[in-house]
Amino acid sequence: MLTEIEKAVAALRAGRVIAYPTEAVFGLGCDPENESALQNVIDVKGRDSHKGFILIASSQDQLREFIAPVSVAQQEILDAHWPGPVTFVVPANTRTSNTLLSGYRDTLAVRVSTHPVVIQLCEQFGSAIVSTSANLSGQEASRSAQEVRTTFGNKLDVVIDAEVGTLNEPTKIIDLRSGERLR
Repeated sequence: MLTEIEKAVAALRAGRVIAYPTEAVFGLGCDPENESALQNVIDVKGRDSHKGFILIASSQDQLREFIAPVSVAQQEILDAHWPGPVTFVVPANTRTSNTLLSGYRDTLAVRVSTHPVVIQLCEQFGSAIVSTSANLSGQEASRSAQEVRTTFGNKLDVVIDAEVGTLNEPTKIIDLRSGERLR
């Protein structure tokens, strides 16, 4: 019998949308390279397609194919905060910029997580995955699998029933280039 993680990875590979716990709230996820899956997340949430998404990973290596090279000083900042609950807005590579993933910008929001479910998902999937809060656009994010099921019903393929991390609010977001805190 497949574990929840294995079912979620199979759903990701099939272009489906999943829900999983992160450091503070449940996230909706999909394969970041599947435009149809990205559109499904937008549709399920009722989200503006110009908002872009966060990519969450188990290691910095999983993010390299999505982002442009950063300076030595910028890399030192990333190394000081990751893995950990800080999301950085970084320059996207030319393949990733100006897509649904980036919200049609030249930047991308990325994080290397310490949450054990996220680590297992990304390692078994072999890549970073999309992470956006599990809520209808404009509403409070879900903090439990039951809240996710109540909000989305059968619109998600897999909901991993595990605990969120210990943060009381979503991770902070910092622009790596300017150092400005965006959230």
